[in-house]
This record gives sequence, structure tokens and C-alpha cells, in this order.
Amino acid sequence: MTTAKDEEIEQKRGSFSSRRVFIFAAIGSAVGLGNIWRFPYVAYENGGGAFVIPYLVALLTAGIPFLLLDYSLGHKFRGSAPLSFARLRPGAEGLGWWQVGICFMVAVYYAAVLAWALRYTFFSIDKSWGDDPEGFFFGEFLQAGDPGVDFNVVAGVLIPLLLVWAAIIVVLILGVQKGIGATSIVFIPVLILAFGALVVRSLFLPGAAEGLNALFTPDWAALTDASVWAAAYGQIFFSLSIGFGIMITYSSYVHRHTDMPSSGMVVGFANSSFELLAGIGVFAALGFMAQASGVAVGDVATDGVGLAFIAFPAIISEAPAGALIGVLFFGSLVIAGFTSLISVIEVVISAVRDKFDMSRTGATVAVSLPMAIVSLVFLSTTSGLYVLDIIDHFINQFGILLVAVVSMIVIAWGLRALPMLGSHLSDGSVIDVGMWWRVLVSVVAPLGLLLVLGLAFWTDVKEPYGGYPGWLLAVFGWGVAGIVIVFGALAARAPWRDPNALLDPSLTSDSNQEKGQQS
Repeated sequence: MTTAKDEEIEQKRGSFSSRRVFIFAAIGSAVGLGNIWRFPYVAYENGGGAFVIPYLVALLTAGIPFLLLDYSLGHKFRGSAPLSFARLRPGAEGLGWWQVGICFMVAVYYAAVLAWALRYTFFSIDKSWGDDPEGFFFGEFLQAGDPGVDFNVVAGVLIPLLLVWAAIIVVLILGVQKGIGATSIVFIPVLILAFGALVVRSLFLPGAAEGLNALFTPDWAALTDASVWAAAYGQIFFSLSIGFGIMITYSSYVHRHTDMPSSGMVVGFANSSFELLAGIGVFAALGFMAQASGVAVGDVATDGVGLAFIAFPAIISEAPAGALIGVLFFGSLVIAGFTSLISVIEVVISAVRDKFDMSRTGATVAVSLPMAIVSLVFLSTTSGLYVLDIIDHFINQFGILLVAVVSMIVIAWGLRALPMLGSHLSDGSVIDVGMWWRVLVSVVAPLGLLLVLGLAFWTDVKEPYGGYPGWLLAVFGWGVAGIVIVFGALAARAPWRDPNALLDPSLTSDSNQEKGQQS
């Protein structure tokens, strides 16, 4: 039964029209660039087919349990990440703002990659990169010089980046259902069809079997390596959009009497299924490239920017119907990146709306314009690639993973809130979120992420990331990771414009419902 208080909250903040729309939106957030260009290489480098075991263990013991933790906070307390944490305990509000700061940083550079993919979708038609995809990407397209910071604008990046931000702002102004929900309902099926077509085409390329054999041949000895398990836990957190406010925000837009645990299972396994599909498509294409070049698959396998903007253009240039493969691949990157970027920015918009009691249009403009300006100033220049690479590495390792560990420890051991949150999830669900979930969230998941963080910290301290100058890493790496923490602490000190904002709506709703039943 939906109470008058619930309807008032949903009308004010917006809501998804149904559980189905929420699931599509959550999948749209989870399935992003990392699924396509990160997972295949991580699996290949960490035991091939054997990596499936630690990957599934990480999904079941950390990924889905933490996803349910995010759901429980947003769905019970009906607010953005800062408001949900504040309603749980006022002193915890800073955790939510820490997550908001992370999302701001992610949005700034994520939009640039989306702009690159948009340009390359059209480049694929006539293979604009010529015979040297690497030289074209770093030279003619990005005009990248030595690592550093300068403000020489690259028009070929500036224009698509402006288009990306314009489209994002329009969708977010339309609101939760008409903007985010409607976009996800259309884009996710299109993404699945487009990438599915790419996979089918890749499987029929000469050498595809060699690529798949390289990916799926198991190296069982890898299972004894702690770094392989760390890679599995890290991949799950990077790809599921958990730990930095997105799923808290999205679940706050879901009707109160919705089976959230079952929704979490659908989202978790849908995300992992797409990653497996991506692995098949990418390595089938890499197998073709290896055969065409007369080298081993390991010599052409790479991830991230190198896979998308250097390796795949080389494949497109050599493959039969290469233009079709290019449009499908880069079009898939655009769609996956767009739905993910929407979710990242919505975290910040929702927080600003709650804190300052602003309209959706006002908050969207107030949030998106500064993001767009910072993005254009730093990422549409000849130094954009280096700034993007450094921020991405440090904000993922020492932003998303770190705040996830801290929030789990605070909620589980500091506030002892897991029994209450688990009870909320179990109410009306076919899945009993009981002791098994509390053990995973309070012990197993934090230990897994601490292993990831420890190895990452040791690696970055031992050897400067990417060989970049120390000052550049200090500013855009360690500095950015530290700034979001400071921002979280300072933002939590600002007063709420609505003095009643911190009231727990679930208690009010329950009270109203009881009164209605008595009358």
C-alpha cells in the first residue's frame, strides 16, 4: 500500500514508473565502457577461463551484497546519497558527499571518452585513421604532446564534447521517468542488439577461434595468486556502479513496495552476462587481428583506450565489412557510456536538489554547467588524454574502492545498521536478506576490497603510475583523490535548506499506514 507521504515524496523527487524501468536504468548504469574494454583483458591477464571462478565468487560475496546495501539505503530513506546517509545517522552524511565528489570527477572525464567514441563512430565509415591508427589517435585526432598541462584546444574533441553535454543536460532536465527511464528503456535493447550483432560478425572472422581459445583456456595456477582474486573483486566494483552513490540514488526513485533483492539479482547477473558477451566479441576480433598480423593473440591484446581507439581501428581496417564492425563497436561504446554518464551526474543533481531544495531544472543547470566547463577546459585540450588517464586511475582505486570500504565498515560496525537494513530489504521480497548478507557485507566484502586497495597502493607507491611526472600525479592523482574526501567533510557541514529534510520518511509512512488501517 502506497501512503500519501510516499506519493508526496515521489511527486517531489520523481520516480520510475515501474520496477522494469528501474531495472533497465540500473543495467544502463552498470553496463558501461569498463564492461567492453576492461573486463576482457582483465580476464585474459588473470587466468583466462579460470578467472570465471574468482569473478563469480566476487560477484556473489561482494558485488551483489554491496549492491543490496546501496539499494537498502536509497529505498528505505528515499533520498540522494548524502540525504540517505544523514537519515541513517546525521554524522554519516559526509560519506554521501564523498561519493558525490567522486561522481563529479568521473563525469568530467567520462564525457570526453564518450565524445571520442562519437567521433570514431563516423571515422569508421571511411576509416579516417588510414594505415596508422595509433599515430592518428595520438597525433592528428588528440594532438597529444608531452605529458603536462596546457590549454591548446583541439576542435575535433571540443565539438563532440559540447554535443555530449548538450544531450546529457536535456535528458536530465526531462526527469527521472521521462528522461532517465525513457532513455534506458530505448537504449539498453538497442545496445544489446548492436553489440550482439558485433559479436556474431566477429565470430565469423578468420582467427576468431584462436582469440577465444586465448581468452578461455584456463590457467588453474592463477587461482593461487592473490592479485588474481584482487582483480576479480576490483572488476566487480568497477562494473556494477556500486559504492559511489548511483544505486542509492536510483533505488530512492523506486516505489516503496518493490522487491529490491530480486531486482539486484537481475541487475548483477545481467551486467556479468554482458561482460562475458563483450569478452567473446573483443577476443574474437583480436584473434582475427593476431592472425592477420602473424603474431600471437597476447601481442595484440590490450585494454582501455588502447583497445578501443588503436587496436579496434586496426581490426576495422583489415576485416571484411570493417565499416559495419566499426559503427557497431563505437556505437555500442556511445550508448553504454551515455546511460552510465547519466547515472553518474544524477547522483550529484539529486544531492543538490535534496540539500538546497531546488527544482530539477535549476539543479541540473547548476550541476551540469560547471561539470561541462571543467570537462571542456581540461579534456578538450592537447593534454586531455593524460589528465583523463591519471584521474581515472586514482579516482577508481583510491576514490570508489576506498569510500566503499569505509562506508561498509561504518554501517556494519560503527552504526550496527545491517539488521535494520536487511529487514527492510526482506519485507515483501522472495529473498530473505538475513545473516548471510550481514556476514558478507561486514566481513567478506571489506576484506576483499582491502586486498585490492593494498595491492594498488603498494604498486603506485613503488613505481609512479604510467611513468608520469611526480607533480602531475600529485595534482591530478593523489590530489584529486584527496580533494573529494575534503569536499565530503565540508559539504556535510552546510545546513539543509529544508529543516525537516532529515526526518525518516519510512517511519512517517509506517505511521500513516497504521492510522489508515485503524480508521
